[in-house]
Amino acid sequence: MAMLESVLIANRGEIACRIIRTARRLGMRTIAVHSEADAGALFVQMADESHFIGPAPARDSYLRIDKIIEVAKRTGAASIHPGYGFLSERAEFAEACAEAGIVFVGPPASAINAMGLKDAAKALVQQAGVPVVPGYHGAQQAPDFLRGQADEIGYPVLIKAVAGGGGKGMKRVERAADFEAALESAQREAASAFGDPRVLVEKYVLSPRHIEIQVFADRHGNVVHLFERDCSLQRRHQKVIEEAPAPGMTPEMRAVMGKAAVEAARAVGYVGAGTVEFIADGREGLRPDRFYFMEMNTRLQVEHPVTEAITGLDLVELQFRVASGEALPFGQDDLAITGHAVEARLYAEDPEKEFLPSTGKLWALDFPEREELRVDTGVQTGDEVTPFYDPMIAKVIAHAPTREEALAKLADALGNTLVAGPKTNVAFLKKLCEAPEFRAGRFDTGFIDRNLDALGAVAHGMDAEAVRLGVLKLIDMEFDARSYHALMGNGSATSPWDDSDGFQLAGARRQGFPVAVDGERVDVVVQWPAPGDAHADEEVTVSWNGDASGMISDYLSSDMRGLVPTDEGVIVVRDGRQTRVAPYDPFDVDLAHLNGGNAVKAPMHGKLVALFVKPGERVEKGQRLAIVEAMKMEHALVAPADGEVEEISAEPGMQVAEGARLIVLRTEE
Repeated sequence: MAMLESVLIANRGEIACRIIRTARRLGMRTIAVHSEADAGALFVQMADESHFIGPAPARDSYLRIDKIIEVAKRTGAASIHPGYGFLSERAEFAEACAEAGIVFVGPPASAINAMGLKDAAKALVQQAGVPVVPGYHGAQQAPDFLRGQADEIGYPVLIKAVAGGGGKGMKRVERAADFEAALESAQREAASAFGDPRVLVEKYVLSPRHIEIQVFADRHGNVVHLFERDCSLQRRHQKVIEEAPAPGMTPEMRAVMGKAAVEAARAVGYVGAGTVEFIADGREGLRPDRFYFMEMNTRLQVEHPVTEAITGLDLVELQFRVASGEALPFGQDDLAITGHAVEARLYAEDPEKEFLPSTGKLWALDFPEREELRVDTGVQTGDEVTPFYDPMIAKVIAHAPTREEALAKLADALGNTLVAGPKTNVAFLKKLCEAPEFRAGRFDTGFIDRNLDALGAVAHGMDAEAVRLGVLKLIDMEFDARSYHALMGNGSATSPWDDSDGFQLAGARRQGFPVAVDGERVDVVVQWPAPGDAHADEEVTVSWNGDASGMISDYLSSDMRGLVPTDEGVIVVRDGRQTRVAPYDPFDVDLAHLNGGNAVKAPMHGKLVALFVKPGERVEKGQRLAIVEAMKMEHALVAPADGEVEEISAEPGMQVAEGARLIVLRTEE
């Protein structure tokens, strides 16, 4: 059968880029749609043509079925690929494509309906004999009723959005007193991300391993599984590192789980790529009698590259071929696992500040080139990471003959990845790859939360070496190499009396001045060696607060890759951590963000979605005051101390900038 002539990608970012690459290799015309925020994005540049569909918020652009279908009709698109997230699991989108005579590169709407809602999916597979996690999966949504169900199930419990995935609308609750607040938050996140606030409540499985089976089906009745992926390394129910095959997986358990996944796909007349997710009780290793169905994702998964690596298949190409009407070119017995693959999700977030999303310009983005190393990204140097969408910058995937080699290769790649601009989790990911317990296969979904300190996800003090390097780079940016050598006595400066060069008649030259380090003033002293010193062109000492910090040799010839100039100064990247160093400006004061008392500020750029207090109200330390939503996740703001609300500077629905003063408290000294 003939391959589809063209495809409109109803998505953005790295998955849009990834789909475009395969589509173009297959000779298909590629059509991108984009929001206002993505007008200059990489996927827009890569596509054969692109079309504007609305403002930055997803509800006004990437979630607008009518606008996307209109563009598809106008451009004569033969098919629409939904990617993942956004409209990928919306049955009404698949139906709209069918009504418009456009091929939907995914399952039929009936399969999305059957598996798209977690409660219905659990009932369906339970009828087929697949074990499910104990819990309430019904239609009743009254808070008191759901709290009663949680009490019966026994804590800890999970509140999970009926629609969608990716950790959105999912909350773990340890005790009854926290249930109401967690339920409200889960419902708000679910409504925002999926347009459906309904939830279910389940028992939290102790020592859980998150294992999923990749399935593929065609329109001719063929259904296979492409083995499993282990996605247990998570934080806030969001996957961080995924791998294939799963450590400790036995052939017996693989066969049982694979058969269950294939039967689930057959039960709904599935077509295309899908993933059946299971939770396994890992207290005594992986056992065939201790796993439970969680949900089926009726789309391509973020972590599909690890399956591609161990099978040698292009899953997007298979999606297009199946959507074109072709039969799968292989049977179950034709498939085999080759080696081991591990994927790390590089996010714009700050592990030192509880993984808060980070935004801003990417001043540098550079990945190493290694054999069997793959990088999927939708951004490049100069792009902006905005608060409107998922904070993932890239997926870094390593493939090797063994798990140990794959993890070592991934750790090396992360250690040689340069990102400057928004804070990222790259150093955290490297430590995770190197963690002895994880290397040994002893982990579950709670591994990260139990090991945050060891993984470096805690506040660090000022990086003295980074400050020293940053100051030296500022000097280098102020004077070119010729002037610098002149100052060292190797030439003639334009004016030896210029007070900016630290000139003095005898002894070591010293110059003191303040710099801004991550926005805070630090007083530094730059000391040049005395004239005639044998090492005068090699050594410069920088100290601050009276304490010497050491020397740098061969400064101008050293590796400058981690020193990234910006429009304000320089970002120093050391071991994955970023330090911003800039000339200090005493007049550069942001009056709007001054405390004015005990101010509660926005921790990141986002939207104020809820406000729980009003002026004059008494509050207690730790009390929830407001909620800011950014990059599809909610972040609660709490009172730093007992006191009274003196001022409120924002209203629900407003976009707020990082550091913006939202609430001011009057506290008792």
